[in-house]
Amino acid sequence: MRKILIIGAGQSGLQLALTLRDHDYDVTLMSARTPDEIRDGYVTSTQCMFAMSMAIERRHGLDLWQDVAPQITHQGFSLGDGEGNRVLDWRGLWEEGPAQSVDQRVKMAAWLELLEERGGKVITHGVTTADLNSLASMYELTIVAAGKGELVQLFDRDPSRSPFTQKQRSLAVCYVDGLVPRPEYPGSVNVWLNVLPGLGEMIHMPGYTHTGPCDILYLSAIPGGPLDIAVDRPSPEEQLRRQKELFRQFAPWEYERFKDAELTDRRGVLSGGYPPVVRRPVGELPSGTFVLGMADVVVANDPVTGQGANNATKCAQSYLDSILAHGDRPFDREWMHGTFERYWNYAQHVTRLTNTMLLPPSESVMRILQTAQTNEAVANRFAHGFNDPASMQDWFFEAEKTDAYLASFS
Repeated sequence: MRKILIIGAGQSGLQLALTLRDHDYDVTLMSARTPDEIRDGYVTSTQCMFAMSMAIERRHGLDLWQDVAPQITHQGFSLGDGEGNRVLDWRGLWEEGPAQSVDQRVKMAAWLELLEERGGKVITHGVTTADLNSLASMYELTIVAAGKGELVQLFDRDPSRSPFTQKQRSLAVCYVDGLVPRPEYPGSVNVWLNVLPGLGEMIHMPGYTHTGPCDILYLSAIPGGPLDIAVDRPSPEEQLRRQKELFRQFAPWEYERFKDAELTDRRGVLSGGYPPVVRRPVGELPSGTFVLGMADVVVANDPVTGQGANNATKCAQSYLDSILAHGDRPFDREWMHGTFERYWNYAQHVTRLTNTMLLPPSESVMRILQTAQTNEAVANRFAHGFNDPASMQDWFFEAEKTDAYLASFS
């Protein structure tokens, strides 16, 4: 039975640990927090899991909230003019199946307990480079899945795949109760992306937290701009008040729906930001032992396109496939690089989509968004691109391909 150590109890680390146990690997996972500490902590993400990712979870028996979490069927899009007016307003159907957003405080705590039930070893302890230097030699493979903290420094930035050196957005998130349903789509469950060129994005998504179904209000601000309201780390209540005020000013069509919303809990808030980065996948410890990075450790996109948890899911599945295919051979440096490159074959498309959406819309992108206003097929294809970013390559990024695609409707 091969021994594998995983550092980090997020989507990727826990999913890989749980699925390795399904194949009788000897898995040890190190988490900085206990399940109860995770449940009682602050919100850590704005996860929206699309159909492809949900299919992976279901395949492994890990979708534990299908019957209680809102099933999100559509992705909406509005373009604002910065003065409170909507220039565009439409939505696309996720034809492959609904999305789902479960608070990671709920999900990771439950998965951590499930891992122990399935025979995995869980050690609750923060891990430093010095700790890992002595631990890694005890295992055949060590994977770092903790996207924050000291261990990330083991993995060098890859400048050829990282066009940004500064954060492109500052985020502020509130989990709330008390939203009024969207009047133009009664009974429908939608994520809505409100784009304000030059300012950032205002996003709403339905979710599920420890108090039950909820809604997530997400400001994605160009740093230093009018939407960047959490630099001084306000109280949770003040952060929500500021977010409401900005929605009232810049997206009043959304504000009317949640002007009376209240926080689900005082820790249902998040703020921050980081530079999008792709790192080299193999780190070397002082002892000379090599370790493999995964998910946000090696591909950290801005969360504006909602790809973080989806990337983590697909990375964990890709790494699982590579481990199983490797049999009893050594997990050497060459294998680690090859394992990452197989994942990067998919992840490169996510990075390209996300980096594109961080920039002002190009002329060809604007043509797509305008056409989607009256063309349901274009709207649906745009929505599908968030489920499967690789599908955007044939029509979204390059003007010539966009022209050819749109011409097919004339």
